[in-house]
Amino acid sequence: MFDKLDPLLHSELRLAVMSILINVEEADFTYIREQTGATAGNLSVQIDKLQQADYIEVSKGFEGKRPKTTCRITAKGFRAFEGYVDALKGYIQYPGKKE
Repeated sequence: MFDKLDPLLHSELRLAVMSILINVEEADFTYIREQTGATAGNLSVQIDKLQQADYIEVSKGFEGKRPKTTCRITAKGFRAFEGYVDALKGYIQYPGKKE
């Protein structure tokens, strides 16, 4: 009856990260942290989980002498996000809903 919600995306912070990345080509760690209000440690853990699932790609480098981590959504992540949104719509637009 209801589509299963992707448990990886059902986390508020991971969903926020994906929502940011779905709208940009890429985003650096600092930008994502500022937009989500997450601590660096928690964000790092959640980004690792998304990367392990192949929902995002993470590249690490330097900007001058400062380390820079950049995230980009993958095609698999894009499909997972779309599927999650579609599943949520099914909950919201439940055909048996009485008005």
